[in-house]
Amino acid sequence: MTINDQPVLPKNPRPIMIIGAGGIVKDAHLPAYRKAGFEVAGITNRTRARAEAVAKTFGIPHVYDTVAELVAAAPKDAVFDVTVMPPQFVDVLEALPDGAPVLIQKPMGDDFAQTRAILEVCRRKGLVAAINCQLRFAPFVIAARDLIQRGVLGEIYDMEVRVTVLTPWHLFPNVMHHPRLEIQQHSVHYVDLIRSFLGDPAGIWARTCGHPANDLSSTRTTMAFDYGDKLRATITVNHDHRFGPKHQESFIKWEGTKGAVKAQFGLLKNYPVGEEDCFEYCLLEEGKEPEWVHVPINGTWFPDAFIGSMSAVMCYIEGSSDVLPTHVEDVAKTMACVEAAYISSASGATPIPSIE
Repeated sequence: MTINDQPVLPKNPRPIMIIGAGGIVKDAHLPAYRKAGFEVAGITNRTRARAEAVAKTFGIPHVYDTVAELVAAAPKDAVFDVTVMPPQFVDVLEALPDGAPVLIQKPMGDDFAQTRAILEVCRRKGLVAAINCQLRFAPFVIAARDLIQRGVLGEIYDMEVRVTVLTPWHLFPNVMHHPRLEIQQHSVHYVDLIRSFLGDPAGIWARTCGHPANDLSSTRTTMAFDYGDKLRATITVNHDHRFGPKHQESFIKWEGTKGAVKAQFGLLKNYPVGEEDCFEYCLLEEGKEPEWVHVPINGTWFPDAFIGSMSAVMCYIEGSSDVLPTHVEDVAKTMACVEAAYISSASGATPIPSIE
C-alpha cells in the first residue's frame, strides 16, 4: 500500500525573515528550511552575536540589530518566523506590518491570558498568523492522517499518546522552571494533535504533578478527553522514567473499526540522541489473523515537521490551499483545552462516596 508521508510544498516559496536565534532555530527551523530549499533572507536576535553565529552557519545574508530594522528591510513578500519566548510575542507582532504572514513558535502563550492577547493583536492587525504546532506535520503523523482520511482504518474510536522517558530538562533552561512546565510547554503538542484528528472535545479530565526528586512544577501528566460514549482519547506522559531504556515508550496509536496505526517516535528516547521512528499499521480482514505491517517513513519530527508548518503558511498565502491548519484561531482552541486541563488538575478528583 502506498502511503503519503510528505507535506504539500508551496509552488512559489517566499523569503523567510527570522526573529530569534535560539536553539530551536539552529536545531530545527534552519535545517528544515535548508532541506526544503527555502530562502532565509535575514535574522535578528536580542543578542546580535548569537544571530551572527547562526547566520554564518546557515549562510543567512543579513543580520539586523532590532525587529524594527528587520521589518524595514524585509522583502514585500516575506514570511516572518517568530521564535522568541511567548511573553515577547505581542510586542513582536505589533512591530510587523498589518496583514503580514507570520509563523509563531509554540506554545501560543505561557497562559490563557497571553493566548487571548496574541489572538487580539493578530485579529486587529489582520495578520495571516499560524502557530508552529509542527507535530501535525511530522512524517509519521501525515502518514496516519493519509490512511484515516482515505477511510482505511474505518471509524476512529480510540487515540492514545503515551510517553515514558527521562527528559534532560537542564537542556531547556528557558522553560525548566516554568510554573506550567509539562502541559503548557510539552503536552500541548499532543493536545493539539488530538484536536487536529478528533475535533474539539466537550471537556477534559487531567492531573499533572511533579516528582519528589526535583523542584520542577510538573513532569508527569494523565489526561482524558470527553468525546462521548464511543470515542476515547488519552495522553499519558512521564518524563521521570529513570530506569534505563528498556521500558521507555514514545508512541501515538489510532484504532478504528477497520484497522489501527501505531507510530513510535524516537526523538524523545535517549534525548537528544534519540532513536529511530517506527510506523506500523494493521488492517482487519475477515478470516485472517491480525498482522502488523511495518512501513518505512521518510523523515522524522525534527527537523522535517518544520518544513510542513512553514509550507502550510506559504501555501495558504499563495492560494494553493484554502486551509491554514494551525491558524491562531484554531490553535487558540488548543490552548483553551490546555487551560481546561490545568483547571481540572487544580480542582481535584471526584470524592469517593462513603460505604456507610
